[in-house]
Amino acid sequence: MARPTTVFVCSACAAETPRWMGQCPGCGEWNTLNEETRAKSPAGKAGAPTPRAASKPLRLADVQAQRYERLQTGIGELDRILGGGLVPGSLVLIGGSPGIGKSTLTSMALGNLEGAGRRTLYVSGEESAAQIRLRAERLPGAALQVPVLAETDLDTVLATMEAERPEVCVIDSVQTLHAADLTGASGSVGQVREVADRITRLAKARGIAVLLVGHVTKEGALAGPRVLEHLVDCVLQFEGERERTYRTLRALKNRFGSTNDVGVFEMKSGGLVEVQDASARFVSEATRAPGSVVLAAMEGSRPLLVEVQALVSPSELVPPRRVCNGIDRNRLALVLAVLARHAGIGAGSADVFVNVAGGVRVDEPGADLAVALAVASAVRGITVGSEQTPLACFGEVGLTGELRSVGHPDRRLAEAKKFGLGPVVQPGPETPTLRAAVRAALGAPASRVAA
Repeated sequence: MARPTTVFVCSACAAETPRWMGQCPGCGEWNTLNEETRAKSPAGKAGAPTPRAASKPLRLADVQAQRYERLQTGIGELDRILGGGLVPGSLVLIGGSPGIGKSTLTSMALGNLEGAGRRTLYVSGEESAAQIRLRAERLPGAALQVPVLAETDLDTVLATMEAERPEVCVIDSVQTLHAADLTGASGSVGQVREVADRITRLAKARGIAVLLVGHVTKEGALAGPRVLEHLVDCVLQFEGERERTYRTLRALKNRFGSTNDVGVFEMKSGGLVEVQDASARFVSEATRAPGSVVLAAMEGSRPLLVEVQALVSPSELVPPRRVCNGIDRNRLALVLAVLARHAGIGAGSADVFVNVAGGVRVDEPGADLAVALAVASAVRGITVGSEQTPLACFGEVGLTGELRSVGHPDRRLAEAKKFGLGPVVQPGPETPTLRAAVRAALGAPASRVAA
């Protein structure tokens, strides 16, 4: 008879230890070890491993690659991020903060597939069937025709998928399913790992495209063990702020497509609406006040014009505040230091607030110059650009004050020219340094330090 044993599993990296510790020995995180009970094999019964016959490897040229017909969800931005649609038998993990629109996006995709004659199934462990109907009533397409199963037992869900044989199945969310043969609460490391593994095996065997909705941590990363991200074929991150209407969808991992694309949506009363030309929205809303510039950014392979705003005000706090939204806080500190040292514009005793308008997050180094010029404009109280059009710029700022080139400058310039923005401040012979860029944008030598 197998005897149960207790182990402690890290919720961040799935490392196991025989006893509880405050800090995980695997990843170094604190207070992430959770107790789990497992069956222990009787001593002396393990025996020697059974010998197995060797397999003959094949040359890649001799492998017969099967061509799959992708399933179109009817949502152009989602299909583009996936690489052309859902691949039968694939697993797609969609993560995002609560209320961002994950369930709305998957419900719209299933409604479009159901309307196209595809067999679908929506499994919900968080909402009842009545709650799902209330959301589906405001969505377009055949969202009300999608079969729904409100269940948290894994065996019941797998049996239903085996009996119904849907072509596309949504499980919302993977952290709510519970395997009866394992101990631990739903969402624990062992439960999530077992649930994902069994769903993967069934999906691959029956050719079911599965969309797994996942929770996120307070830092915005996908909750659960990292093995969950390794099991699936595609990981999508749904980003944005619930208070704002714009949402961005980007691929962090994609075995059947590129990870260099991003989709932009707008949340409306009838669901998510694709934003085909996001630059037009952001440029039209850009202000002409001091502290505002337009960044010609690249979201993957797609150029995007967004407004970067800065506010610099005197402060009595020591140290003063550095608040940013949409960019990395450490990057802001770097740009402020270079701006003070090499461009003569300091904000050491002032509060600095930087915001990327529209709820967009920019992680590329090409945003350095936009942040620097926005802060310089706010410090001097000078509006950059003309009265009709704001100033557009892009470029990376080096620690020695030089401007470094960034990827796809031709696409950035073409996008700015499309909306009549020019001339664009960028790294080049006329503006090799940050000081030269500030002089070109503000029209005067940069020498004032904020009080």
